[in-house]
Amino acid sequence: MNAPAGPGVVIADDARLFRTALAELLAKAGCRILAEVGDPDALLAAVEATGPDLAVVDIRMPPEHRLEGLHAAVRIRRTRPSVGVLLLSQYLEAAHLTELVGHAARGVGYLLKDRVSGGDFLDAVRRVAAGDCAFDPDVVSAMMGGPRRRDLLDGLTGRELEVLALMAQGRSNQAIADALHLTGKTVESHVRSIFQRLDIPTEADHHRRVLAVLAYLRSSR
Repeated sequence: MNAPAGPGVVIADDARLFRTALAELLAKAGCRILAEVGDPDALLAAVEATGPDLAVVDIRMPPEHRLEGLHAAVRIRRTRPSVGVLLLSQYLEAAHLTELVGHAARGVGYLLKDRVSGGDFLDAVRRVAAGDCAFDPDVVSAMMGGPRRRDLLDGLTGRELEVLALMAQGRSNQAIADALHLTGKTVESHVRSIFQRLDIPTEADHHRRVLAVLAYLRSSR
Protein backbone atom coordinates (compact mmCIF):
# COMPACT_ATOMS: atom_id res chain seq x y z
CA MET A 1 0.00 0.00 0.00
CA ASN A 2 1.42 3.37 -1.03
CA ALA A 3 2.05 6.02 1.62
CA PRO A 4 -0.25 9.07 1.37
CA ALA A 5 1.15 11.89 -0.74
CA GLY A 6 2.60 14.83 1.14
CA PRO A 7 1.38 18.41 0.67
CA GLY A 8 1.90 20.09 -2.68
CA VAL A 9 4.16 23.11 -2.30
CA VAL A 10 5.04 26.16 -4.40
CA ILE A 11 8.28 27.88 -3.37
CA ALA A 12 8.91 31.57 -4.09
CA ASP A 13 12.34 33.06 -3.38
CA ASP A 14 14.59 35.03 -5.69
CA ALA A 15 17.76 33.44 -4.23
CA ARG A 16 18.17 30.40 -6.48
CA LEU A 17 20.50 28.47 -4.16
CA PHE A 18 18.23 28.94 -1.16
CA ARG A 19 15.18 28.02 -3.24
CA THR A 20 16.84 24.83 -4.47
CA ALA A 21 18.01 23.84 -1.00
CA LEU A 22 14.54 24.45 0.38
CA ALA A 23 12.98 22.32 -2.35
CA GLU A 24 15.38 19.46 -1.60
CA LEU A 25 14.64 19.65 2.12
CA LEU A 26 10.89 19.58 1.56
CA ALA A 27 11.07 16.84 -1.06
CA LYS A 28 13.06 14.60 1.29
CA ALA A 29 10.34 15.15 3.89
CA GLY A 30 7.69 13.86 1.47
CA CYS A 31 6.36 17.13 0.08
CA ARG A 32 5.49 17.43 -3.60
CA ILE A 33 7.30 20.42 -5.11
CA LEU A 34 4.89 21.82 -7.69
CA ALA A 35 6.86 24.92 -8.70
CA GLU A 36 9.94 26.96 -7.81
CA VAL A 37 9.75 30.64 -8.77
CA GLY A 38 11.69 33.83 -8.17
CA ASP A 39 9.21 36.71 -8.32
CA PRO A 40 5.67 37.58 -7.16
CA ASP A 41 4.04 37.41 -10.61
CA ALA A 42 5.44 33.93 -11.19
CA LEU A 43 4.25 32.93 -7.72
CA LEU A 44 0.68 34.01 -8.39
CA ALA A 45 0.70 32.25 -11.76
CA ALA A 46 2.09 29.05 -10.23
CA VAL A 47 -0.53 29.02 -7.47
CA GLU A 48 -3.28 29.53 -10.04
CA ALA A 49 -1.90 26.78 -12.30
CA THR A 50 -1.06 24.11 -9.71
CA GLY A 51 -3.50 24.64 -6.83
CA PRO A 52 -0.98 23.81 -4.08
CA ASP A 53 -1.66 23.02 -0.45
CA LEU A 54 1.01 25.50 0.58
CA ALA A 55 2.98 28.46 -0.77
CA VAL A 56 6.33 29.14 0.94
CA VAL A 57 7.11 32.78 0.21
CA ASP A 58 10.01 35.13 0.92
CA ILE A 59 8.72 38.50 2.12
CA ARG A 60 11.25 40.59 0.18
CA MET A 61 11.25 39.84 -3.53
CA PRO A 62 11.89 41.63 -6.85
CA PRO A 63 11.63 44.19 -8.21
CA GLU A 64 12.38 46.38 -5.17
CA HIS A 65 12.96 43.74 -2.48
CA ARG A 66 10.60 45.38 -0.03
CA LEU A 67 7.27 43.71 0.71
CA GLU A 68 6.42 42.26 -2.71
CA GLY A 69 6.29 38.72 -1.34
CA LEU A 70 4.01 39.76 1.50
CA HIS A 71 1.63 41.52 -0.87
CA ALA A 72 1.49 38.44 -3.11
CA ALA A 73 0.83 36.26 -0.04
CA VAL A 74 -2.03 38.53 1.04
CA ARG A 75 -3.51 38.24 -2.45
CA ILE A 76 -3.25 34.44 -2.35
CA ARG A 77 -5.03 34.36 1.02
CA ARG A 78 -7.78 36.58 -0.35
CA THR A 79 -8.33 34.78 -3.66
CA ARG A 80 -7.30 31.23 -2.74
CA PRO A 81 -8.22 30.77 0.95
CA SER A 82 -7.68 27.00 0.78
CA VAL A 83 -3.96 27.53 0.09
CA GLY A 84 -1.78 27.76 3.19
CA VAL A 85 0.84 30.54 3.18
CA LEU A 86 4.13 30.30 5.06
CA LEU A 87 6.15 33.52 4.91
CA LEU A 88 9.90 33.52 5.39
CA SER A 89 11.99 36.54 6.29
CA GLN A 90 15.62 37.32 6.97
CA TYR A 91 14.49 40.02 9.38
CA LEU A 92 12.03 40.35 12.24
CA GLU A 93 9.08 42.19 10.69
CA ALA A 94 6.22 41.54 13.11
CA ALA A 95 4.50 44.81 12.20
CA HIS A 96 3.24 43.23 8.98
CA LEU A 97 1.57 40.24 10.60
CA THR A 98 -1.89 41.78 10.75
CA GLU A 99 -1.84 42.39 7.00
CA LEU A 100 -0.91 38.75 6.40
CA VAL A 101 -3.41 37.30 8.84
CA GLY A 102 -6.34 39.46 7.74
CA HIS A 103 -9.55 38.01 9.15
CA ALA A 104 -8.39 34.40 9.56
CA ALA A 105 -5.32 32.86 11.16
CA ARG A 106 -6.13 29.54 9.51
CA GLY A 107 -3.43 28.19 7.21
CA VAL A 108 -0.85 30.91 7.81
CA GLY A 109 2.66 31.06 9.21
CA TYR A 110 5.66 33.36 9.52
CA LEU A 111 9.19 32.10 10.25
CA LEU A 112 12.62 33.65 10.24
CA LYS A 113 14.89 32.13 7.61
CA ASP A 114 17.43 30.93 10.15
CA ARG A 115 14.77 28.49 11.38
CA VAL A 116 14.56 26.81 7.97
CA SER A 117 16.17 23.55 8.98
CA GLY A 118 15.30 20.51 10.98
CA GLY A 119 12.08 19.21 12.43
CA ASP A 120 10.58 22.48 13.69
CA PHE A 121 10.46 23.94 10.20
CA LEU A 122 9.00 20.78 8.69
CA ASP A 123 6.41 20.64 11.46
CA ALA A 124 5.42 24.23 10.63
CA VAL A 125 5.12 23.32 6.94
CA ARG A 126 2.79 20.43 7.73
CA ARG A 127 0.69 22.46 10.16
CA VAL A 128 0.19 25.42 7.83
CA ALA A 129 -0.53 23.14 4.84
CA ALA A 130 -3.19 21.42 6.97
CA GLY A 131 -4.86 24.73 7.87
CA ASP A 132 -3.19 25.43 11.21
CA CYS A 133 -0.93 28.36 12.09
CA ALA A 134 2.74 28.64 13.01
CA PHE A 135 4.55 31.84 13.98
CA ASP A 136 8.22 32.25 14.80
CA PRO A 137 8.93 32.43 18.55
CA ASP A 138 10.87 35.68 18.09
CA VAL A 139 7.94 37.22 16.21
CA VAL A 140 5.51 36.18 18.95
CA SER A 141 7.86 37.59 21.61
CA ALA A 142 8.04 40.89 19.75
CA MET A 143 4.25 41.06 19.59
CA MET A 144 3.92 40.27 23.28
CA GLY A 145 6.41 42.99 24.19
CA GLY A 146 4.71 45.66 22.08
CA PRO A 147 1.62 47.76 22.77
CA ARG A 148 -1.72 45.97 22.69
CA ARG A 149 -5.30 47.00 22.33
CA ARG A 150 -6.44 46.81 25.91
CA ASP A 151 -10.00 45.72 25.10
CA LEU A 152 -9.06 42.23 23.87
CA LEU A 153 -6.55 40.56 26.15
CA ASP A 154 -6.60 42.44 29.42
CA GLY A 155 -8.87 39.81 30.92
CA LEU A 156 -6.20 37.14 30.58
CA THR A 157 -3.76 36.32 33.34
CA GLY A 158 -0.01 36.41 32.76
CA ARG A 159 0.12 32.63 32.56
CA GLU A 160 -2.76 32.56 30.07
CA LEU A 161 -0.91 35.05 27.88
CA GLU A 162 2.12 32.75 27.96
CA VAL A 163 -0.05 29.80 26.93
CA LEU A 164 -1.68 31.83 24.15
CA ALA A 165 1.72 32.97 22.85
CA LEU A 166 2.80 29.32 22.57
CA MET A 167 -0.47 28.46 20.85
CA ALA A 168 0.42 31.14 18.29
CA GLN A 169 3.64 29.23 17.60
CA GLY A 170 1.53 26.18 16.77
CA ARG A 171 2.44 24.26 19.92
CA SER A 172 0.24 21.40 21.10
CA ASN A 173 -1.02 21.28 24.68
CA GLN A 174 1.69 18.77 25.57
CA ALA A 175 4.40 20.95 24.02
CA ILE A 176 3.08 23.94 25.97
CA ALA A 177 3.11 21.88 29.15
CA ASP A 178 6.73 20.90 28.53
CA ALA A 179 7.80 24.47 27.76
CA LEU A 180 6.14 25.96 30.86
CA HIS A 181 6.81 22.99 33.17
CA LEU A 182 3.11 22.43 33.76
CA THR A 183 0.93 19.34 33.75
CA GLY A 184 -1.20 18.58 30.71
CA LYS A 185 -4.37 19.07 32.80
CA THR A 186 -3.20 22.50 33.91
CA VAL A 187 -2.61 23.55 30.31
CA GLU A 188 -6.04 22.23 29.31
CA SER A 189 -7.55 24.34 32.10
CA HIS A 190 -5.72 27.45 30.89
CA VAL A 191 -6.82 26.85 27.31
CA ARG A 192 -10.46 26.48 28.37
CA SER A 193 -10.18 29.69 30.38
CA ILE A 194 -8.68 31.51 27.38
CA PHE A 195 -11.61 30.43 25.21
CA GLN A 196 -14.07 31.63 27.84
CA ARG A 197 -12.36 34.96 28.52
CA LEU A 198 -12.07 35.72 24.78
CA ASP A 199 -15.72 34.72 24.30
CA ILE A 200 -14.84 32.19 21.60
CA PRO A 201 -17.89 30.12 20.61
CA THR A 202 -18.04 26.41 21.30
CA GLU A 203 -16.86 24.69 18.12
CA ALA A 204 -14.28 22.10 17.17
CA ASP A 205 -11.22 22.49 19.40
CA HIS A 206 -8.87 23.05 16.46
CA HIS A 207 -10.96 25.94 15.14
CA ARG A 208 -11.28 27.51 18.60
CA ARG A 209 -7.49 27.51 18.93
CA VAL A 210 -7.17 29.33 15.62
CA LEU A 211 -9.75 31.92 16.70
CA ALA A 212 -7.85 32.47 19.95
CA VAL A 213 -4.59 32.99 18.06
CA LEU A 214 -6.34 35.40 15.70
CA ALA A 215 -7.55 37.44 18.69
CA TYR A 216 -3.97 37.49 19.98
CA LEU A 217 -2.52 38.64 16.66
CA ARG A 218 -5.15 41.35 16.24
CA SER A 219 -4.29 42.71 19.66
CA SER A 220 -0.85 43.84 18.42
CA ARG A 221 -0.50 47.22 16.79
